[in-house]
Amino acid sequence: MSTPCAQHHTGASASIHNQEYFNKEASNYDTKHEKTLNRLLEEIRGRLDFIGADWVEADDEDDDDQAVKKDERPQKSVRLLDYACGTGLVSRALAPYTTQCVGIDLSENMVATYNTRAENQGLAASEMHAYQGNLCVPDDPNPAAFASPEFFNFDVAAVGLGFHHFDDPSLAARRLAERLNTGGVLMIVDFMPHGTPDASHPAAHTITHHGFSKDHIRRIFEEAGVGRDFALEEMAVVFHIEKENGAVVRRNLFIARGTKA
Repeated sequence: MSTPCAQHHTGASASIHNQEYFNKEASNYDTKHEKTLNRLLEEIRGRLDFIGADWVEADDEDDDDQAVKKDERPQKSVRLLDYACGTGLVSRALAPYTTQCVGIDLSENMVATYNTRAENQGLAASEMHAYQGNLCVPDDPNPAAFASPEFFNFDVAAVGLGFHHFDDPSLAARRLAERLNTGGVLMIVDFMPHGTPDASHPAAHTITHHGFSKDHIRRIFEEAGVGRDFALEEMAVVFHIEKENGAVVRRNLFIARGTKA
C-alpha cells in the first residue's frame, strides 16, 4: 500500500502538507490500520499471477516478520520499486517473491519506519531499503538523488494507496514507467470512485482525487506506456476511515496492472 502511505503531491505546497501529515501518522499508522493492512497484504499475495511478474520462488515461511532468506534462492533478479511506500506494505507483501525492494517516500518518518521494520526482519539494505524523495516534481524529471543506475531497471513498480494524494497521477505513472525494464509491470492499488471526504478529517487537505474509475486508470496506464495487458480487479478488502464524529466510511479498493511495451 504503500500503505495509504506517505504519499506525495507534486506541487511544492501540497507536498509540504502531505509530508507534515504523514510524518505525524508514521509512528502509529500500522497499529491504527493493522487489520485492514494484514488483509490487504494477503489480497496482494493472492494476486501474484494477476500482477504477472516473473517472481522468484518464496521460502516456506508463513511468518510475515520472518527474515526473507534470499541467499537461498535462485540467482535471477526481481526488483521492486515501492513508490509512496509509507511503512512498506507493498514491499512486505511482495518481498518473498523478489530479490530487492526499494522504497521512496516524501515522509522521512515513514521512511524511517519502513527501514526499521526491514532491519528488524534481518534484511540487509541491499534487500529492502527506503529513501526520502519525490519523483514527481514536474520540472525535475530525473532528481539527482535518484539518477544513479540502482534506481532504474525495475521489474515491478507499485503505488499502494498513493494515487489519490497525487496532484498528477498521470505524471507519476510516466515517471515510474521510465524506471521499469521493458516488460516490467506497473501495479496500482487505490480507491474506487467515492464521494467527497469529510472536510473535518485531518487528511482531507492531502486528498486530490476521490477515487478512480477503470477507464481513468486504463487511460493513465496507456498514456504512460504501460498499457499492454492492462487489467483491473476490485479487491475483497474494504478500507475503513474513521471520521471525527466516530462514524466510519468504507472505501472499496482496486488493484490494476499493466506491462511496459
